[in-house]
Amino acid sequence: MKIAIIGSGGVCGYFGARLAQAGNDVTFVARGQHLKAMQENGLFVNSINGDFHLKNVFVTDCITAIDDPDLIIVAVKAWQVKAIRNDIAQIIHPNSIVLPLQNGVLAAEELCEVIDPEQVLGGLCRIFSKIEKPGVINHMGYKPEIVFGEKEGGLSSRMQLLSMLFKDAGIHCKASTDIEADVWKKFIFICTSALLALTKTTYGELRELKETRQMMVEMLNEIFAVSQKAGVNLKPEIVEKTIAVIDTVDYDSTSSLTRDVWEGKPSEIDYQNGTVVKLADKLGVDAPVNRFIYHSLLPLEMKARGK
Repeated sequence: MKIAIIGSGGVCGYFGARLAQAGNDVTFVARGQHLKAMQENGLFVNSINGDFHLKNVFVTDCITAIDDPDLIIVAVKAWQVKAIRNDIAQIIHPNSIVLPLQNGVLAAEELCEVIDPEQVLGGLCRIFSKIEKPGVINHMGYKPEIVFGEKEGGLSSRMQLLSMLFKDAGIHCKASTDIEADVWKKFIFICTSALLALTKTTYGELRELKETRQMMVEMLNEIFAVSQKAGVNLKPEIVEKTIAVIDTVDYDSTSSLTRDVWEGKPSEIDYQNGTVVKLADKLGVDAPVNRFIYHSLLPLEMKARGK
């Protein structure tokens, strides 16, 4: 299959490399020193599942240079989707599949404003990975997984095709018949990232201190309340299940949003707790903890964006 990886950072640098290793025609979109290193030396993947090296990779910094891909995996930051969606619209053919894997709950919707909604699936991924240095991806933990599905539900032939593609590449995957619910399940979990950033804690530190753990629980309950008003098919036990997952995360772990805030970089805060606040206001839900977290980090976010 002809595949375009739009955003070749720690997440889809890994998934794209696995797909290329399996013999697919993969083109990576990267930039800066990461692009240069991949052009000169290929792509190295250091993984708990085994290291490997792709000596020759197709990589570009220009989306519109890619010709008629069958699958476009969109892996840029959530706030970058609007900036690149017109370029994606220029390179797809009538049967192309566009699969966004962004954090948050808005990526598919934003893509569908420009791209035929029939070509866009809902999606998410789970992996702990990062660019260790230009040209090198470090997969540190968690069994990498891609979850995808039709926005209207059900199991389609193209979902079965993607299942075969990912499994042949050794990528654990799930063809979801309710992708909206699955996206929100991850959304509830990742919104803890901003609380880590604000309290300057790791997952272990956050969960072991009574006061910050209580903030976390209240934050999660607020997001669940918003999901119910939004009509998302989630059960009340999702909050307890999310807490149980957080309790198993490596003590010293953080998240990409957390690190971006700490390093003074633009982050996905508007697409995480910021989205919770906006939806809460729209739906008439009280969300004081999420509001406090979002508003407390907003000045740092504005500075990072030069505003």
